[in-house]
Amino acid sequence: MLALPGSAYLYQGEELGLPEVLDLPDELRQDPAFLRTGESRDGCRVPLPWSGELTPYGFGPVGSELSWLPAPTTWRALSVAAQTGTPGSTLELYRTALRIRRTQPALAGLGPITWLDSGPGVLAFTRRTGDTVLTCVVNISDAAVWFERN
Repeated sequence: MLALPGSAYLYQGEELGLPEVLDLPDELRQDPAFLRTGESRDGCRVPLPWSGELTPYGFGPVGSELSWLPAPTTWRALSVAAQTGTPGSTLELYRTALRIRRTQPALAGLGPITWLDSGPGVLAFTRRTGDTVLTCVVNISDAAVWFERN
């Protein structure tokens, strides 16, 4: 997504690798749609974990156990503080990718995209700005693939 032209938009928690919370107790749900239909979007509205070892992970008053929706205990390792400076973390991956996006001419420009024949499970394209060409190859399958540019 960050190699494509146009504005980049990261959804809440994407940069931290947060999963949607699927086990919120019904009595804590606040989505008006849940009250009408029983379907809820609250699982993707749990506050982001910023710091600390206990919920609400810096998103609320110190010492409070809950914000408006509870965060899973597994999010301790996914907080901004826990991932900052940690090689291989999702946050550092996004920070690096965004830095590359800002500095590489082929990503900064509005040059054309050329889609490459890549077979099933692989998305591949090139972007060109002046003499700079960027090739982006992404495996979107759950199996290893071999890509060879012709």
